Amino acid sequence: MEYGTWNIIFILQILKLSQTHITYYSTNLKAPEVSFREALLKGLPPDGGLYMPSYIPKITGEELTGFVSLEYYELAFNVLRHLLFNEISSEDLKDICRDAYNFDVPVEKVYDRKYVLRLDQGPTASFKDFAARLMARLMYYFISRDNLRFTILTATSGDTGSAVASAFHGLRNINVIILFPAREVSDTQRKQMTTLHDNVNIISIDGKFDDCQELVKRAFLDPELSDIRLSSANSINIGRLLPQSVYYFYAWSKISVNTDDNIIFSVPSGNFGNLMGGIIAREMGLPVRKFIVATNSNNEVPEFLRTGNYKTISPSINCISSAMNVGHPSNLARIVAFYGGLMNESGSLLKTPDMERMRNDFFGISVSDEETRSSIAGCYKKYRMILEPHGAVAWKGMECYHEFSDDSGNQLFVALETAHPAKFRKEVESLPGLSLPSPDSLANIDSKIEKFTELENDYEKLRSFIREQG
Repeated sequence: MEYGTWNIIFILQILKLSQTHITYYSTNLKAPEVSFREALLKGLPPDGGLYMPSYIPKITGEELTGFVSLEYYELAFNVLRHLLFNEISSEDLKDICRDAYNFDVPVEKVYDRKYVLRLDQGPTASFKDFAARLMARLMYYFISRDNLRFTILTATSGDTGSAVASAFHGLRNINVIILFPAREVSDTQRKQMTTLHDNVNIISIDGKFDDCQELVKRAFLDPELSDIRLSSANSINIGRLLPQSVYYFYAWSKISVNTDDNIIFSVPSGNFGNLMGGIIAREMGLPVRKFIVATNSNNEVPEFLRTGNYKTISPSINCISSAMNVGHPSNLARIVAFYGGLMNESGSLLKTPDMERMRNDFFGISVSDEETRSSIAGCYKKYRMILEPHGAVAWKGMECYHEFSDDSGNQLFVALETAHPAKFRKEVESLPGLSLPSPDSLANIDSKIEKFTELENDYEKLRSFIREQG
């Protein structure tokens, strides 16, 4: 296609986009709609719901064809401009994408048309880098223009904390507070957060991830903290989800035959932000045939898909795929909304979604720790492929799907690997003869000085801490 023709297509797309102003509504349907800037900086709507786009623009087949030749940051710009066109200039958005995505994104062939998407090459060796780095830059863009000061308050079950800490570290006028469950993150994950210091404050909570998440939500709705500008970098923030749609487009663009070549993604799922990014990509026009929703023993969503009844798991079950130890995923409310239902923040279904359509689009599977370890060992023995626990859950989910379906071997599959195996060295190096080198992002981390605060699962104490830091 000639360069001039691409220019014409781009101009036509901009003209089409300019006719639709994307706003963001609350899943609880009791708050005013806001702009992306407001949704990003607020984090949560005042009614306790989650922000959702009122409209999702479509990407044309011609554009999908053009994605094949693009670098990751270029593809990110071309996807995100559809969603942010009326919020930020094209020049600024392209500069932000170029700065955020300066690392490799391997799509590794395993056999036939089965691939692993390696999302572990960023500065904290986790897929959370993709969302956190762009989100931090977008926040800083809006905050610096208005000379505001913000506190980022976030809960983590593992990799979110290190990615957010790294992405926001050193940014002027932004203070960061991250809560993690004391006994449910790896030593490496903890040290990635606790060794940065400066504007990054880390709190160890005597509880589960769901306790940390609940404390964060209470703070956002607390009138006594209304004088502090709070925002979140969890996937409860819509600014986390939009960037996560990009790597689904990227994986497909590197391995598809044509625009009719549909794909099945196996997604390791905990708080379900990763899956939500894929759903947004599908709604924008990516030819996704199905999502395999692969969880660990916290199987509340696979059971919901199977039975139509949703029951939270409290306390959540501690598994070796620690970032997925979530007994009530926040983003399920967004997924329910996509399918015409209504779920409040406590997990009560006020309106049942279209379960038939959800079961058609999703294959839910729960993978035990024993199966996870077996998958790590089996993949290494058979393919010399090294997986960490979360990627192993996704791979096992894909294998289980084959057992329950009649898909031919020619179907295009991608399993998502969400962290570098070296972050889970103890589990991975239990394989005979396997010794993992550390990526640059993890080098010398053991020699760095840690600094963090230990708190009980007590909201009053958290409130006091926020006030002291804010």
